[in-house]
Amino acid sequence: MLGDLPAGELGSGFVRQWPGTCSIERKYLFQMTTKIKRIGILTAGGDSPGLNAAIRGVGKAALGHYGWEIVGFRDGFRGLVENRRISLDRAALSGILTTGGTILGTSRDKPHRMVINGETRDMTGVIRNNLRKWGIDCLVCLGGGGTAKNALRLHRAGINVITLPKTIDNDVAMTDATFGYATALDIATEAIDRLHSTAHSHHRIIVAEIMGHRAGWLTLGAGLAGGADVILIPEIPYNVVKIADAIRQRSKRGSNFSIVAVAEGALSRDDARIYGIAQKKLDRAATLNGKIEAKHEIAALDVRHQGNTLRLAAQLEELTHLESRVTILGHVQRGGTPCAADRMLATRLGTACADLINERRFGVMVAARGDDTEPVPLDKVAGKLKSVPRDHSLVETARRVGTCLGD
Repeated sequence: MLGDLPAGELGSGFVRQWPGTCSIERKYLFQMTTKIKRIGILTAGGDSPGLNAAIRGVGKAALGHYGWEIVGFRDGFRGLVENRRISLDRAALSGILTTGGTILGTSRDKPHRMVINGETRDMTGVIRNNLRKWGIDCLVCLGGGGTAKNALRLHRAGINVITLPKTIDNDVAMTDATFGYATALDIATEAIDRLHSTAHSHHRIIVAEIMGHRAGWLTLGAGLAGGADVILIPEIPYNVVKIADAIRQRSKRGSNFSIVAVAEGALSRDDARIYGIAQKKLDRAATLNGKIEAKHEIAALDVRHQGNTLRLAAQLEELTHLESRVTILGHVQRGGTPCAADRMLATRLGTACADLINERRFGVMVAARGDDTEPVPLDKVAGKLKSVPRDHSLVETARRVGTCLGD
C-alpha cells in the first residue's frame, strides 16, 4: 500500500511523464481535464506571524470562491506521513486571522530524510501515495527556504505543489517580502525603543541581539527604525575596534550611552574569514566523506558562534570602559498577533495561491511583487538566499545618519 504506484494509476493530484522524454529533465504533462476538488495545506519550518492569516486566505478562496474542500495536515510534512489531518471548513477558519502561530502546528521534518521509528527514511513515495489516496489535487506548503527545497523535491516526484513565502528573516529569494517579517520588525523596533531609556539612565552600552539567521534584513530595519547607534549584520563583517572607536566618539560628543543592534548571524572579520574557508572546503569537496567533514566543521563553527553576542559585549566593555549589558530578543520576535501589514500580505498571497491552483500552475512559489503577486518556479527559489546587498539603499541610509556598521 505504501510503495510507489504504477504510472498509470496516478491520481488527479499528480502529473504524468510525457512518453519519450528524459526522466532527468522531468518534463511532465499535466492532466488538465480533471477538475480540482480538494486541496491540502501545511505549515513547515519555524513558526511566523501571519501563518493563520495565510491559511485563512487560501481556505476562504478555496471554499467560497472555487467550491473546493481543503484539508490541513498537522505538524508539517510529518502529518502527511502519519495521516494526521483535519478538515478546514468555514468554522475552522473563523477567527484565526489575528491568531499568532499556526493552528496546524509545524515541524522541520524533511520528506526525503524523516526519522521513523528511529530510522531515517525517504518518505516521498509514502507522501505521494497518501495524497492520491485522500484525493488531494494540490498541496500548499507555507514555509521559508527549507520548505521551498522540500516542495521542489515533491514536485519533481510528480506531486502538484505550491508554496507561500513565510519567515521573519525576509530572506526567501525572488519575493519582495515574506509574511512574518513586518510583525517581527515592529517587535524588534519596540524593544530597541524601550532599551534607549535604560541605556541613557545608566550610561551603558546595550547590545540587543536580533534574529534573522544569516540575513540582516530584520536587524537593519529595526536598527534604523529604532535609532540604534551601531548595526551589525552578517553581510558586513565587523571590526570590534572600529565599533569601540565609534562609541568613544559618541561619548566625546556628550552621548553617554550607545545601542548596538546585532544580528544573530553577524560575524567579526576573523570569524567571517574562517567561515569562508570552511564553505570553500565544502564547495570543493569531491567525495561524500569530504562533504560530511566540511559540514561537521561548519556545524562546529555554528556552535561556537552561539555565544558571539556575549563575547562582543565583553570586548566593547573592555575597550570603552563603559558598562555593557546584553538583551537577546529571541523567540519573542516570532510570537503574538500579526500586524496589519502581515495580515494583508498573507491574505493576498493566499487568495493568489487559490487562483494559481485553479489555473493548474504548479511547482511555483507565490511571490509578492509590489502591490501584486507573481508565480516563480521553485527551482529559482530553492537553495537560494536573499541577503542584504552591501550597496542597498537601507545600508546607505544608515551610513548617512551616522550609524556605525562595524566596517
